[in-house]
Amino acid sequence: MTASPAAEMTLPELFTGADGVARFRDLRVPLSEGTPAARLSALAASGGSQFRWSPVGFASDFHCTTTPQWLVVLQGQMEIGLQDGSTRVFGPGQCFYSNDTLPPGAIFDAAVHGHRSRQVGDEPLATLFVRAPR
Repeated sequence: MTASPAAEMTLPELFTGADGVARFRDLRVPLSEGTPAARLSALAASGGSQFRWSPVGFASDFHCTTTPQWLVVLQGQMEIGLQDGSTRVFGPGQCFYSNDTLPPGAIFDAAVHGHRSRQVGDEPLATLFVRAPR
C-alpha cells in the first residue's frame, strides 16, 4: 500500500482478465475527503464482514472469489498463488481487493481460473473479509 501527495492510495487488486485468468494490478483509491492531515476515501458500502482463522499448514485449492471483497491480514502471512506460478505474500496490516470472479457463462476449470491461498510461516493466519455490496 502506498499513499501519495496527490491524495490517493495504491492498493493491490486480484482480478480476472478478459482471458479468464487471475492477475494482480494496482487499484487507485482517491483520498478526496477528510483534511490535509488525515485524508480519507469516500465511504464505501459493504455487504458485511467476516473474520477467518486458519491454522498453520492451511492451503486451498485453486478457486475464484464468489463475491468481490477486501481481504485484510490481521495476523500471520498469506500467500496468494496464480496460475502462472507467481505468488504474493501479504502480512499483518496489508490488504488487497479480491475480485477474481468466474467470467459470466464460464465453467470453473482449476487449470485456468482463480487463485490459491495458503498460510505461510509458523504463526496461524487471521484475516478480515469485507464484502462488496451485491
